[in-house]
Amino acid sequence: MKVLMLTPYLPFPPSSGGQIRTLNLLKYLSKNNEITLVSLYKFEKEKEYLSPLQKYCRQIYLCKRAEKPWQMGNIFRAIFSLQPFLVVRNFSQEAVTVLKDLLKNNQFDVIHAETFYIMPHLPKTKVPVILVEQTIEYKVYQHFVHALPFFMRPFFYLDILKLIYWEKHYWRKANLVAAVSESDSIRISQVEPQVKPIIVPNGAGDEMLEAPLVAKKLHNPKLLFIGNFFWLQNVEAATFLVSKILPLLKKLKINFQLIIAGQNASNKLPFKEGKHLQIIDIGPKDDFRVKKLYREATLFLAPIFGPGGTRLKILAAMASALPIIATKTGVDGLSLNDGENVLIASTPQGFTDQVSRVLSDRKLYNKIQRASYELVREKYSWQKIAMRLEDYYLQIKNENRT
Repeated sequence: MKVLMLTPYLPFPPSSGGQIRTLNLLKYLSKNNEITLVSLYKFEKEKEYLSPLQKYCRQIYLCKRAEKPWQMGNIFRAIFSLQPFLVVRNFSQEAVTVLKDLLKNNQFDVIHAETFYIMPHLPKTKVPVILVEQTIEYKVYQHFVHALPFFMRPFFYLDILKLIYWEKHYWRKANLVAAVSESDSIRISQVEPQVKPIIVPNGAGDEMLEAPLVAKKLHNPKLLFIGNFFWLQNVEAATFLVSKILPLLKKLKINFQLIIAGQNASNKLPFKEGKHLQIIDIGPKDDFRVKKLYREATLFLAPIFGPGGTRLKILAAMASALPIIATKTGVDGLSLNDGENVLIASTPQGFTDQVSRVLSDRKLYNKIQRASYELVREKYSWQKIAMRLEDYYLQIKNENRT
């Protein structure tokens, strides 16, 4: 099939969850489909990443958007228009022109849009559209607005109302809406009952799968958290780890190291390193380093409280045979059960107790390790996910003919 795929970012390098998702989908979808990719970009240097994507795409079009979201023009447009700030700061007039020309001069079987805020660029078209929501954006914004000073909240509450309106609008406009998890699918239907989403989950890359499973040493453990610290959810989790959990871990009689790694880590995490804490900056091309961090770690800690989607960092830990201790929110949307293939905690003491528990019980450690690894191999393979997505492409293509 001829697929027109739209993304609000260039899907390379694979340094954020959305980039990892799109890159892996392109890798497998390109085997049986002809893909034209239209992506937004901010900086000219991003154009150097085109080459790795060309083997998966027939054509690639990059469309410029604002480099800095908090520009006065963007702020005024968000305040004095019906559009939410998320749509305004991701809008590209160039993309509008490119898509209009592409749809006028080419025949596509389906349009695949990643995120609702790429949809305003699409002209009216008869080509069926599948809209994939990686997260429910207004829920993410709600979580962080509650933590803002009282005097700042009114503007953001108004923006959330706009987000709800436009997310619902584009859900209805699409021929098919896809969520990445069962829980997100339910939330979408609750907000907009006439929309019945299908599920196209996130996955774990083949390069992360640890085969065969190796026995890890439990003394001198390395406790890992990896995230992209341009995202507030990850900053919040890292801050919770260092300020709330680390002091309690130091009281345990173990010689451990807490490693927090990711993009923009040293800029966003103003913590002083020491005997028990290491902060590591991860560059956009440090794939091998990321893999090494997962492989050498003993446990993955994920005190994530911000809602939305499914975390690829969790799937990567599962694929690396790395047992996970997380909040319920952190593993929301994944088929993980406390005590079976994950350990759940919600408080600093709860995380500390779970760390102590699993490190002192080799049988429990091996059980969690194997169960989560087998689950990711069975259910979260990108190849299987791409095959499922192809079936949905065919479904809306056929429905559009009738």
